[in-house]
Amino acid sequence: MADGSRTTEARRDAVFGRWVVFSPARSRRPTDLKSHNPTTNPNPGLGGADAPKPSCPFCAGRESECAPEIFRVPPAAAPEASPWRIRVIENLYPALRRDMEPPAPQDGGAKEEEESVPGELVVRGFGFHDVVIETPRHDVRLWDLDAEGVRDVLLAYAARVRQLEEHPAVKYVQVFKNHGASAGASMAHSHSQMLGTPFVPPSITTRLNCMKEVFEKLGNCSLCEIKSKETLISDTPNFSAIVPFAASYPFEIWIIPRQHISYFHEIDQDKALDLGSLLKTMLQKLCKQLNDPPFNFMIHSAPFGLSSSCLPYAHWFLQIVPQLSVVGGFEIGSGCYINPVFPEDAAKILRELDCST
Repeated sequence: MADGSRTTEARRDAVFGRWVVFSPARSRRPTDLKSHNPTTNPNPGLGGADAPKPSCPFCAGRESECAPEIFRVPPAAAPEASPWRIRVIENLYPALRRDMEPPAPQDGGAKEEEESVPGELVVRGFGFHDVVIETPRHDVRLWDLDAEGVRDVLLAYAARVRQLEEHPAVKYVQVFKNHGASAGASMAHSHSQMLGTPFVPPSITTRLNCMKEVFEKLGNCSLCEIKSKETLISDTPNFSAIVPFAASYPFEIWIIPRQHISYFHEIDQDKALDLGSLLKTMLQKLCKQLNDPPFNFMIHSAPFGLSSSCLPYAHWFLQIVPQLSVVGGFEIGSGCYINPVFPEDAAKILRELDCST
């Protein structure tokens, strides 16, 4: 149970540099915190043989309704006739367009318009926006797959990131998953996405600058420094799952490689299996404890071509954010967050939760 003696306090995060106010008075007991907008199982008709089976363009047999395929797992010489477990396709409604002229490499494509406010930049909307369909079945979620299935999804991410790394105009790739409509998912079928941008997004620069500051003070990477057993949920030979010391969101989880590695896409088969098993368990725990909440997860990696002097403090990790509350004016205006659940309490609840039944 939560420590009832806790009082409000503020903590500064050592990775993103954000201040978080922990205010347990703004919530009931941490164990009572549940999603009020649960994402339903994408196949509510499991209860009867005659019930219609949901279907969508991401389902097996409807591949022709999707945008062009980039690759599939397993690969096949004749994709239209072969079974698949994972498909990586172009996004039918891309935020950035691969058919636009890439920016000039010398300036990243940025130009200052004469009529704009000084400092405002315009960059052509070139980039890559892809979708990873995690399963051919409409009624299967990512954590319903076995560990090997989740591993293969992670390896598909890594393979596509390596492909995008070859494009000279792509500076960063953000891999992410939106689960549930209120978390940004427009399709119920289990999928994730990635965006390759011709610039390094500012939050990535902020993260690296914050981690550099810690490195210069401690002589070590801020993620390698995390050793608290109070915020640990679970660990494996290669990864640790924690609730971060200054979690911006209730029941936020970070999965961190125990070995200092800067780039996610360098992951190998064995580590991907280890990560797949741990990710599956963490998503099961959140689903069970929080009433199947909408969530986002993001893989925070290093930008391509990062200077070797930056690598000692650039450490990739996976962040899972359950969507349990609405971001309000204070958060938007100040950049600070209010979290009603102390990380130590959230970690204890998740650590003790048994998902074997």
